[in-house]
Order: sequence, then C-alpha cells, then structure tokens
Amino acid sequence: MSDSELTSGCCIPSRPDPVQLVAESAAGGERVSPAVGGTDREGMVRLGEAAFLMGSQDAWALPGDGEGPVHEVSLAPYWIDRCAVSNADFAAFTAATGYVTDAERYEWSFVFVGLLPAGFPDTRAVAAAPWWRQVHGASWSRPEGPGSDVAGRGDHPVVHVSWNDARTYAAWAGKRLPTEAEWEYAARGGLEQAAFPWGNDLEPDGERRMNVWQGRFPDHHTRADGWYGTAPVTAYAPGGHGLYNACGNVWEWCADWYAPNYYRRSPRDNPQGPALGTARVIRGGSYLCHASYCRRYRVAARSSSTPDSSTGHQGFRCAADAGPVVSR
Repeated sequence: MSDSELTSGCCIPSRPDPVQLVAESAAGGERVSPAVGGTDREGMVRLGEAAFLMGSQDAWALPGDGEGPVHEVSLAPYWIDRCAVSNADFAAFTAATGYVTDAERYEWSFVFVGLLPAGFPDTRAVAAAPWWRQVHGASWSRPEGPGSDVAGRGDHPVVHVSWNDARTYAAWAGKRLPTEAEWEYAARGGLEQAAFPWGNDLEPDGERRMNVWQGRFPDHHTRADGWYGTAPVTAYAPGGHGLYNACGNVWEWCADWYAPNYYRRSPRDNPQGPALGTARVIRGGSYLCHASYCRRYRVAARSSSTPDSSTGHQGFRCAADAGPVVSR
C-alpha cells in the first residue's frame, strides 16, 4: 500500500489511497462468490408500512454530517435483524464459503490503541486521531492483531468488516443491508424525533442503556458498564421495535452511498441514497463515542466510510424485503 500519511477522520478512519488499494487488492485474485445460505427470518423483526420524520436539527449535530433538514419518509414493509451480526454468525459464513475479508486481503486494519496489549510495537497512527493505529494482521478473527482471537466473544458483534464484506455476508444469508432510512426508522423504536431509542436522556435515572465511552476519552475509561471494547449483541434492553444496540457498541453499515446534502433532495418514498458516491453510510456510533468529541451515538446521527475500509468498531446488521401480511 501507499506510504501516504494516515489522515482519516477521528470517528471512522478510512483506508488511504483507495484507488491504489483497490488495484492492489484486485491483483491478489478474484473474490469468492459464496453460495446463498438461505432466507431464514429467525432473529429478525418485521416492520410494516410506515411514515416518520427522518433527520434532526439537534444542536449536537456536526454541520458537515447533513442530519437535516428534518423530512418525512415513507417506507414499505421490511425485515431487519434484531441484533448486529456476531462473530459466531460471521464464522459460520466464512467456514461455509471460504470468504476472505478486505482486512485480510490488505493484511491490516485500524485498531483502537487502548485495546492493544502492553508492549505492542509502535504502529502508524491516524494524524488527526492518534488513538487509531494501523495494525498489520488485524482482522475479524484477530481483532487486536497477531496473538488475539475471538474466543469467548462469539456473541459480540463482528468487527473489521468492510461494506463489501457486509454486503457479501447479507447476500449469502438471503438478505441485504438496510437503507439508511430503514435503519433510522427501526432504531427510533416508534419515538418521533427523540435523540435515543428510549427518549432524550442518555442515562435516564442513571441507567446505562448503550455501550459508549465512560470517563475521559481517550486515556481513561471507568468501565462503569462493565465493557471496554465491544459488548454482546444482546447487551442492554431492546428499543421499541425490538432492536438491540442500535446506538453504541459498533457502527453499522447501511446500503446507501453517502452525501452530506442528500436530505435536501431525498424522495419521500423509500429513499435509497445518492446514485453515486465515494463512501457508504454508517450509523449508530460505537463504544468509542464520547460527548467530549463526538455525539454521533444518537439515532439521527450520520457518518460514512469508504466501502473497503475496516476498523475495530464497525459492524452491521441485515435487512430483507417483506410483502404485505396476508390474512387467511
């Protein structure tokens, strides 16, 4: 890969020189075309035809993210996973198909420095966010690089998966990635314009309801909720639509290309995002989010990353089309 400086964003770093990296990846061989694993709807929730107010005018919104204007969106019925795809789920996929992820093909991924073991060799850091390190050998099955594994974390969300990886898994499972609008409606849990799936208070009555950073970021974590890094996919109570960990824990890939001004021209019915782009939408925030620098753990918050990028705090959940309920 290029020796250009790692200068990606603080929340979600992307791979530098994507054109060159794609060329290098293609030179390594063709992608596996996995067989479809089926159309099982176990573990999903069906959401009927609905309309809601998408986006926000939240004072915490970063101007460049394009959270506004608030606009009405109508959605056709669809299915969505209650939980993010877990390490166990992804292991079954790779065992069945032999699929090789982008992180494995590039032979590195971004790892949060606080998760690296003591004495880990110095590695290149993202210039604007030195807590992100380029770790050679990091991948979904070795989330902290060589010497690490996912033993005991089968029920944690898979990470170090790119948008390309997520889409391929979804196709194998007989599903797809949710659109950004589908993701937001499901995450809101029936609450109109609330900041979180349960309301506007981050910790109502002192109760922690999502896995985000507690303490002083990035060098002091109190672990007040018991987690440093990812939590199990069913940690915390689900939202009103039955989704677990829609906010916090790991960022989740959506199907759409990202554009910060898209909401100003978004169609009302079943928006699919821009026709073209250089980055894909990610939603929900992660275990690294902290109000001191990033409050993107709200249901309306948006961000993006290039389709071949992977980090230790990016995962996904799947969706599927659903027809109308037929009475018998």
